[in-house]
Amino acid sequence: MQAQDVMTRSVITVTANTAVTDIARQLIARRISAVPVVDGAGKIIGIVSEGDLMRRDESDTGRKRSWWLSLVDSPGDKAADYVKSHGRDAGDVMTRDVLTVSEETELGEIAALLEKNHIKRVPVLRDDKPVGIVSRANLLHGLASAKPAPAISADDGTIRAALTDAFGEAGINQVFVNAVVADGTVHIWGEVDSEAEVKALKVAAGGVGGVKKVVNNVTVMTAQMRAMTWE
Repeated sequence: MQAQDVMTRSVITVTANTAVTDIARQLIARRISAVPVVDGAGKIIGIVSEGDLMRRDESDTGRKRSWWLSLVDSPGDKAADYVKSHGRDAGDVMTRDVLTVSEETELGEIAALLEKNHIKRVPVLRDDKPVGIVSRANLLHGLASAKPAPAISADDGTIRAALTDAFGEAGINQVFVNAVVADGTVHIWGEVDSEAEVKALKVAAGGVGGVKKVVNNVTVMTAQMRAMTWE
């Protein structure tokens, strides 16, 4: 799925001259967490989010730095904080380096972008103009709407061969792991280093086409067992 399949299309925008108080009211009234800032041609030049309005002098939430932190702050840091807490319009407080995507950007790429940059939403652009917003909630909408994978029929030998690749993709050390397949049921035996690997084996096996059931008999290797293994 792509951004255009899940994005919110009714994009609320503001201009650089929009007052921060008006932006705050719009965020509350429309139950949104950010608004793109556009120029006279409708092209994006920034974004104002809830985070940009968190530290405000009017609500007594301005950043109060300790004396020792002020010693290591650069003049630029102090000035930037002052603008964030005292700026009167969007042009003062907006984030200018806006991360954006296109309508054709895959959802997996968007999810990675949100996770890596610790952001909650990303504008979708067409010709530098916002035509949508993809938020974390939109990604969940895509997941909830996804069709289940069609059932695949495979013989036991084919399934067992595919398990090796699946376990490798899950990052499992397969030296002490063995899988036996009988009538589509996968029986996994052996020892691994962590509970996370035990769960990963079950998930990986369940995702292989043709698997009807997974019986996970794998245990976590104790320190004593690990020591004996490497003797």
